[in-house]
Amino acid sequence: MTAEAHFRACNLCEAMCGLRIEAEGGRVTSIRGDDEDPLSRGYLCPKAFALKDLHEDPDRLRHPVRRTKSGWERLAWDDALDFASRGLVDVQKAHGNDAVGVYLGNPNVHNTGSMLFAPTFIRTLRTKNRFSATSVDQLPHMLAAYWMFGHQFLLPVPDVDRTQHFLIFGANPVASNGSLMTAPGMRHRIDAIRARGGRVVVVDPRRTETAERADEHVFVRPGTDALLLLAMLHVVLQGELALGRLGELTDGLDALRDAVREATPARVAGPTGVPAETITRLANDFASAPSAVCYGRVGTSTQLFGTLCQWLVNALNIVTGNLDREGGAMFPKPALDPVALKQVGKGSYGRWKSRVRGLPEFGGELPVAVLAEEILTEGEGRLRGMVTLAGNPVLSTPNGAQVDRALASLDFMVSIDPYINETTRHANLILPPPSPLERPHYDVVFHLLAVHETARFAPALFDPGPDARHDWQILLGLARRIDTLKLGRDVRRTLKYRALERLGPERVLDVGLRLGRFGARLRPPRVGLTLAKLRAAVHGVDLGPLTPSLPERLFRRGKTIDLAPPLLVADLARLWSTFEGDGTASTRDRLVLIGRRHLRDNNSWMHNVPQLMRGTPRCTLFVHPEDAARLGLAGGAEAIVRSRVGEVRVPVTVTDEIMRGVVSLPHGYGHRRPGVKLAVATEHPGVSVNDLTDDQMLDTLSGNAAFSGVPVDVCAAPRDAE
Repeated sequence: MTAEAHFRACNLCEAMCGLRIEAEGGRVTSIRGDDEDPLSRGYLCPKAFALKDLHEDPDRLRHPVRRTKSGWERLAWDDALDFASRGLVDVQKAHGNDAVGVYLGNPNVHNTGSMLFAPTFIRTLRTKNRFSATSVDQLPHMLAAYWMFGHQFLLPVPDVDRTQHFLIFGANPVASNGSLMTAPGMRHRIDAIRARGGRVVVVDPRRTETAERADEHVFVRPGTDALLLLAMLHVVLQGELALGRLGELTDGLDALRDAVREATPARVAGPTGVPAETITRLANDFASAPSAVCYGRVGTSTQLFGTLCQWLVNALNIVTGNLDREGGAMFPKPALDPVALKQVGKGSYGRWKSRVRGLPEFGGELPVAVLAEEILTEGEGRLRGMVTLAGNPVLSTPNGAQVDRALASLDFMVSIDPYINETTRHANLILPPPSPLERPHYDVVFHLLAVHETARFAPALFDPGPDARHDWQILLGLARRIDTLKLGRDVRRTLKYRALERLGPERVLDVGLRLGRFGARLRPPRVGLTLAKLRAAVHGVDLGPLTPSLPERLFRRGKTIDLAPPLLVADLARLWSTFEGDGTASTRDRLVLIGRRHLRDNNSWMHNVPQLMRGTPRCTLFVHPEDAARLGLAGGAEAIVRSRVGEVRVPVTVTDEIMRGVVSLPHGYGHRRPGVKLAVATEHPGVSVNDLTDDQMLDTLSGNAAFSGVPVDVCAAPRDAE
């Protein structure tokens, strides 16, 4: 039998790398990069090989299971969906719709069926307690976009392939291949900037893999990026501006000038740890470059001032004339465009608030940092039931030990997930979807963030078999049953459910492509994009470089950009008050904790892949040599790290790649809890950084978790008795 080649995009992270997969006899025999993919050009990272291991993983569930006193019990699909629906409806009938919450994890955005059908299921629950990984990740980006551009998904993307100056705050795209910037092979793209005479500058508390390839790396104290950006804007706004056509599209320039007037480089040098002369030079170099783009990512989002950071990053790009221009920050306009669809909301803010702490909703969701307290705090409106979709909040949200206790106390819980992990072990029922290779795929989200316009559809590589349900079928089956129980009549034959079942994800995709700017609706049918044409183009379709799109792309009244949204300007008082009068940050007297990412890691759910877990253990505490000497820590020995909410014991790596006064742990580890059915992960458990992160540390405006800059105490661990 001859191996057959299949072409698809990897859907394990944001990069959308094109793959050539060879399979024989129902098994994958090789995976390598697709040289003809117009976006990745043959690049792929080690995670791509996990597609084979995930598909073949013996720990992956293939059928529904119910938790019983004697262990997990297999159920037939109809019985499982009936059981799940009855349990959720019983909780809502007894305690109200808001007594059931829903949490969506990161893998959902890599799943076409989930992206297109999860909204139907969530609307059926009619609950205000909706949570997702958004509020431990990119929520500040979305909130800044909502207030500045009028739409939560209008996220400017660096035009890295044409820029002459790339300024990076709190991001490591060489490891991530872009984040809210889909750009596979970032090490090659960064090298290309320098090869054409451009400049790459990284501002980060750690000298990352990206910083190693850059022209310059600047250490900055965690949590002070907003101060540094304010000072850079102060310098830029003292000079002649080159806004160009953006001058006619912006409101609030005078208010922005007022907001940064007192943020001199000398004033912020102390708290940021960046010398005033360096701040001035960074600003002037950026403003004078032929083209430039500033990019801030996880390190700037997951801190106390995340929304301020994203506002100021956008503002710096705008006042230097680098928004919506080649080599600057641009807005992709993909073939299937969620921003242009009326069914996708522009966003909302503060329509309701969380019960315990009173934090505002954004885009229909509450911050996941309040999830545990909403379960554990007695009183009317307490959360008593949960649905988790491809998420592991015990390891991925702040104060994970508290989340663990909260989930264990629920009356009823359903998880749609292929694994029994730290979160799903608490579920009454687990409903497993097929593997990524057993479902068709189109990236609904990441084309909206790509540095080059492409489109690609991949049919399923393998048939999951008759005893399987795709994510969208599970979600639709639950929604139909819940509606039937609540309405007291069978809704199977209603127009809504007949249409949804008939359409499925592929027909929805086809409609979306036809309605898009490259589709048959706007172009001659012979050349316009349809799903059939994407199927035929096995390597994907090259739709060209990013192009200017303003003012048409703006959603604010008057088609303008707000440079100084009032709530953001008002939040500057909180920023300044966090720092003492002499400019010394209160956190400088203690070590502060930051996270980090490795190319072979992808949150918690891929630690069961043997190939990715080989080699030197990666879950170690990075400590600067001077801090290690002061604390009596030695490389390879263990340290105890304590925060307000917990402590962990972890091996130490002494390295000067971390800033003095800062320590670092990777995200996604901590596979030590009982009942987890992940054989490989439990052999490499590590510790969970989120047993240290604090659910009370939030970006006040967005509610996004502040993982970066958590105060900690570190000491040498006592040696175990021999």
